[in-house]
Amino acid sequence: MTALISLKDVTKTYFNDGFAVEVLHGVSLDIEAGEFVAIIGQSGSGKSTLMNILGCLDQPTTGTYLIDGEPVSDFETDDLAALRRRTFGFVFQSYNLIPTASARENVEVPAIYAGISARDRQERADMLLSSLKLGDRLDHRPNQLSGGQQQRVSIARALMNGGRVILADEPTGALDSQSGEEVMALLRRMHQDGHTIILITHSREVAEAADRLIEIRDGRITSDRARKPRPSSTAAAGLQRAVKEGSAAIADVSEAIKMAIRALHANLFRTILTLLGIVIGVGSVVAMLAIGTGAQNSVLDRISSMGSDLLLVRPSMANFRGASGGIPVTLIPADADAILEVPNVTFAVPEMTSTVTLRHGNIDYQTTANGTVPQFPRAKNWAVASGEFINADDMDTYAPVTVLGQTVAKTLFPDGGNPLGQYVLVNKIPFQVIGVMSEKGASAGGNDQDDVILVPLSTGGMRIFGQRNVRTITVQVADASAIDLTQDAIQALLNERHKAQDTQITNMSSVREAFTETSNTMKLFLGSVAAISLLVGGIGVMNIMLVSVRERTREIGVRMATGARQRDILLQFLIEALVVSAIGGAIGVVLGLSVGGLAQAFGLPVSFTVGPVALAFACSFLTGLVFGYLPARNASRLQPAVALGAD
Repeated sequence: MTALISLKDVTKTYFNDGFAVEVLHGVSLDIEAGEFVAIIGQSGSGKSTLMNILGCLDQPTTGTYLIDGEPVSDFETDDLAALRRRTFGFVFQSYNLIPTASARENVEVPAIYAGISARDRQERADMLLSSLKLGDRLDHRPNQLSGGQQQRVSIARALMNGGRVILADEPTGALDSQSGEEVMALLRRMHQDGHTIILITHSREVAEAADRLIEIRDGRITSDRARKPRPSSTAAAGLQRAVKEGSAAIADVSEAIKMAIRALHANLFRTILTLLGIVIGVGSVVAMLAIGTGAQNSVLDRISSMGSDLLLVRPSMANFRGASGGIPVTLIPADADAILEVPNVTFAVPEMTSTVTLRHGNIDYQTTANGTVPQFPRAKNWAVASGEFINADDMDTYAPVTVLGQTVAKTLFPDGGNPLGQYVLVNKIPFQVIGVMSEKGASAGGNDQDDVILVPLSTGGMRIFGQRNVRTITVQVADASAIDLTQDAIQALLNERHKAQDTQITNMSSVREAFTETSNTMKLFLGSVAAISLLVGGIGVMNIMLVSVRERTREIGVRMATGARQRDILLQFLIEALVVSAIGGAIGVVLGLSVGGLAQAFGLPVSFTVGPVALAFACSFLTGLVFGYLPARNASRLQPAVALGAD
């Protein structure tokens, strides 16, 4: 009959700084199913190395290791994990319980990697712990249990997936005598139930409880003595069907997330410090893009309100610099009349401005007077709120009438009185109020556009401004697609009229495009600055994960010993990084929205859109994925025996 475990001429050599140290020297050994075997030896004899090889935690350097007649040396890493999961249960001297998990959760670990459903593994864990007299300690963590209770939890974990072979490494070494006797009694009972027990110990008294004693010294078996006949393997064979595996993987991602949150909560302060980098980065991205987009939209709205089919004619900057005082006599009202004759021109609105002092009753107020023509509301897309605007008769008769902006109206008539029909003094000249403009708001430069009075161009030139030249002429074209041709025609006309190129024409459509390009560049810059915070946060995530892997090396070894594959460990630590980033991203989004809301409350233009928020959160998630991968990969590539031996 084929032995359950068979070693033929097995050696194990360790290499340290180029030096080879052979620990096992040609060990040959057969263990039948259902045996109770004690391997006894002093420290340094090689018994722990032999146990690691028996439990598939390590591989022999040379020789053959067979389980159920199958050579283990042919197995890949994940095949070895599956074999440990199906065949072995480990009971360690130091218990090796996960400190952040409850007794039940510790026992469930092997079943998680066997793909058993949450309900089934919880029921089995409760049953095993109750059978070991720990039914009232299900939710206790290891630090709330005595040494004997912790070892019983370890035994329950070893039995979780069936445990055909129980490998007990010095199971009583850290216990008092009474607890040690209880553990040995449990091992004998497990043997009677059909489990194959392999006990590793240095104590001959403990080893005497076994049916077969194998002594090892200096890496060689020196004696192999059976104290009782080998049992029938019928009961042991039945253990193979005690637990039915599921998908042989982590049962679901939610379980990995649960483990990740538990691990992060164990080092809460460090986790919070790591979150700060992600929170600040995401919050900065959301807030900066919201404020930047709001400012851009605000300016674009004002430019759009002026119309993309407009041309703005002004004296050239060279004339401004060369003028001895005031505005050079370049543009005159007659130029506007001439521009009207150019094909594709709908209207041409000349304007001249000057600072004036107003008086009504006992209120004096300084503002800007704008001399213009009846087409002004249409050119500026600015409606009259009450009364009427300047008309052609007002222009022809040089009528002393005015239309007030909202700021001026509220200042001169603070009690809410009706300004229409009232007279105000403009530089001590009485003007009758015939209308009030609708509220316009602040300009792109932050100036109050409602702080103005509008008067007929003819009246203003004669009675207020004392000059005939105009500051600007606003031109609207009929066909916006031909605006460039119209601009060239107007420029040529003015050059001919003035016998020099002393004017410049601004295409509002070009202004919009230029501003959009500039603001997009600024938004990209702001986003890049904020992204640096995300980068710093990502480095923090990598740092905490590298530290976590180092601190939890023994836990990783336990998970691998209980059947976790490389990708299970990779997934767990990767999800921990993603959980940190996701939590930080969510808090950062809330913080960014709050900062944007605060800025909005202080009057800044803010625009909240789904795109930047989703982008910032996605970037935080990607940060966790990228910066969490290296630590997760390092964790998944640890050797089980090395990880279990870590301090």
